[in-house]
Amino acid sequence: MGQTYQEAIENSNIVSKTNIDGIITFVNDEFCKISGYSKDELIGSDHNIVRHPDVPKENFTILWETILSKKPYKATVKNMCKDGSTVYLNTTITPILDKNNEIKEFIAIRYDVTKEVELKKVLQKKEEELEYLNKTLEQRVLEQTAQLIELNQTLEQRVQEEIVKNKEKQKMLFWQSRMASLGQMLANIAHQWRQPLTELSLTLFNIKKSAKASKMDKLEEYYKDSLEIIENMSQTIDDFSNFFNPNKAKEKFLLSTSIDEAFLITKKLIQKENINVKKELDKVEVFGVLNELSQVMINLIQNSSEAFKSKKIEEKTINIKSYIDLNSITLVYKDNAGGVDDKTLDRIFEPYFTTKYQSNGTGLGLFMSRMIIEKSLDGLIKARNCDDGLEFTIQIPLGE
Repeated sequence: MGQTYQEAIENSNIVSKTNIDGIITFVNDEFCKISGYSKDELIGSDHNIVRHPDVPKENFTILWETILSKKPYKATVKNMCKDGSTVYLNTTITPILDKNNEIKEFIAIRYDVTKEVELKKVLQKKEEELEYLNKTLEQRVLEQTAQLIELNQTLEQRVQEEIVKNKEKQKMLFWQSRMASLGQMLANIAHQWRQPLTELSLTLFNIKKSAKASKMDKLEEYYKDSLEIIENMSQTIDDFSNFFNPNKAKEKFLLSTSIDEAFLITKKLIQKENINVKKELDKVEVFGVLNELSQVMINLIQNSSEAFKSKKIEEKTINIKSYIDLNSITLVYKDNAGGVDDKTLDRIFEPYFTTKYQSNGTGLGLFMSRMIIEKSLDGLIKARNCDDGLEFTIQIPLGE
């Protein structure tokens, strides 16, 4: 099992080893693929072969001071490939000690964050452009108003049209700014989550290796559960990043397949909280991105779970059903968690609005869900209190 897990790490990460002098002694295929060098060119060479000339020497001084003190070094490193191109790698370099607690070699585990870094640069540029537009907007509105005053009274209708257009432009600027902020936030989440995943993977491997004499059947169960959690966390990051990708592919997919996927991902949560789920779904196709609709359902399920806990509901139920109406399908999601007050109901789709404690919620789940339904699936989502719970109604066009 240890060898299989080691292969899994090497296949999903960029791995290299060096001796205490920084000479490369091992690289995996992912290292060769991203650097453009072959194993024969890399093994035996100084690790500076991939050093980017723009990186200050002080960075490498800090690196060596850290690892020679037997501590792991973590940073996002800018490297140069064989063809001269640049890549950014989140890097963890760990000293490997012998029985005498002396350093015998170093192992470096990396993953590619070039896209995230480039996205951050693009977002920063967009924010600067938006800031400039906001600064000049007031002056331009004043100038436009002055021109409108000079118009003949018979052009009153044209004046009203220009006012409406200016309001729409302001709304668009706000929307672009919010999207840019959300995109940057998600890039930071991806940046900060993946490194702990790698560390957790190595920790689990060491725990399994050191606990061979213990109860292996129970340890194996915990080990497999941990790996599943890691995989789900990584997939969630990819799903969030994919939502902000302008080139994501849309296609026809079964509504029931997307919803079943959401309940599969939240299966352990549902079992742990003893939630009774009832589904009545039509097998019809809609047009969009399958995992985005799944993310909407995951948000609703997690919100229901939090509401069940906070209101101490004993018999917890989630009902979800669909029905076809002309050229659209309506999806109705309902729980029995007691609903919300009217003031909260009017604001639940607003960004950063949450009824949870700050440690439990960001206020972005339902806001993003609305964006997915309206912008990606060309649909509508509404919420209302119904009987003993909260009901969400989602309407999506059929087919393409």
